[in-house]
Amino acid sequence: MGTGLSGLARAADAPSPPNPTPFDETSVRQIARALSRTPYKPPPQNLPSAIKNLNFDQFRAITFKPERALWANDHLYFDVEFFPRGFLYAPQVLMNEVTDGHSTPVPYDPDMFSYADPMLRVTDNLGFSGLRLRCPINTPGVMEECSVFLGASYFRAVAKGQFYGLSARGFADGTGDPKGEEFAIFREFWLEKPAPGVQAVTIHALLDSPSTTGAFRFLIRPGDTTTFDVEATFYPRTLIEQPGVATLTGMFYFDENDRYRVDDWRPAAHDSEALQLWTGSGGQLYRPLVNPVDLQFSAFSDVSPRGFGLMQRKRDFRDYQDLALNYQKRPSLWIEPIGDWQRGAVDLVEIPTPNEVNDNIVSFWRPAHPLEAGKEYGFTYRMYWGWDTPWPTDLARVASTRVGGVTDHTEARMFVIDFDGKPFENVSQDAHFHLIPHCSAGKIKNVVVEPNPYIKGWRTTFEFYPGDAKLSELQCQLADDQGPISETWMYHWTP
Repeated sequence: MGTGLSGLARAADAPSPPNPTPFDETSVRQIARALSRTPYKPPPQNLPSAIKNLNFDQFRAITFKPERALWANDHLYFDVEFFPRGFLYAPQVLMNEVTDGHSTPVPYDPDMFSYADPMLRVTDNLGFSGLRLRCPINTPGVMEECSVFLGASYFRAVAKGQFYGLSARGFADGTGDPKGEEFAIFREFWLEKPAPGVQAVTIHALLDSPSTTGAFRFLIRPGDTTTFDVEATFYPRTLIEQPGVATLTGMFYFDENDRYRVDDWRPAAHDSEALQLWTGSGGQLYRPLVNPVDLQFSAFSDVSPRGFGLMQRKRDFRDYQDLALNYQKRPSLWIEPIGDWQRGAVDLVEIPTPNEVNDNIVSFWRPAHPLEAGKEYGFTYRMYWGWDTPWPTDLARVASTRVGGVTDHTEARMFVIDFDGKPFENVSQDAHFHLIPHCSAGKIKNVVVEPNPYIKGWRTTFEFYPGDAKLSELQCQLADDQGPISETWMYHWTP
């Protein structure tokens, strides 16, 4: 069957052939399977001298002309614009349009772009580095970005009324390993042309790296919550001992729980404030993020998780006070596994960062067993880019976590945790709640639980005395006389 990489040489050595080739739901899997049996060969990265060393501003000043967008004149709900090569995005990424069961390469033309500096326009057949999907997500008739695929296997999206924040990745390999991480790339895309009036679009992608190939199918539905239905199939070239599936990546600089080494006038700055996990056994976990002094790696073992995500719960401008960066409007991203993912762990990697420029938070599902060369592994999941988890909960939820010192005890830390949510909607004035705390090392003392009428919830405070401990895993739940009524708050404490 003649689809995609013809003889596997097309993506590595030459532009797409001009003739349409048959394409169906199995095409990219067939290409990925065949490609995995050959040594890795990266896509072309050489660039003409005129654009070889673009800086960020120069790259941004090369803009795609909206009238040249794919499907721009077809009166569809979507159109597609493309990114030039240059700056951090040197590899050539092939683009194809799929119509009526056939794939046709999207031809490159330098005049698809406008150039603030005419010297940056070169006539070489450079090809593209990525794509942006547009639709009238906020205003009828006004085409705006709703998703971008650009750089390695990174992609991101927004819901209605949101600004870009965290990203996702097709695959992670060795994240947090001192030996280094391998970054897979999406080297080719197939864009299925939607029918008129249809508000969903399908994008296929070919993943490639020295260790694995992969076939992805994304069914994208932008809206009040933007969803991606993802089918991912991997074909390892080598044994992959630290695979990361459904990888999320974002930035946490500081918040009220962690301002160490930060001298900033704002209350907080982050894409996401916590990792949230709903376990296969029904547990609901909430782990505030930190900007650590040293790299931190946490693993939350589970069997068939119901979902996990990097969440942004604080939605008030006053939580951030940043007029330019709009952290309160950045998406949470929730992963819902489809089918039985069996045993594994949700991993969390927290990397020190001196500023808010760097993505320093990574989370993903790590299967219990390595991925073996020559085998096929499939994962199906739904991604929810939005304001919160896709489903409500009857449990009380963590509204904020604050950490500070304890008077006359320099080694101790005061934790202040606010809870809000459904259990407090009709609570009586004489209601009584207590805290169930735990620490793996050190001691918890002076626990106080009291109403917080300003959030229509409850506040708990406690002092943590680490003693000689160099780290401690803290957790707690709010409870009434019948048992726990809140999600489980968890915290990785280090000095």
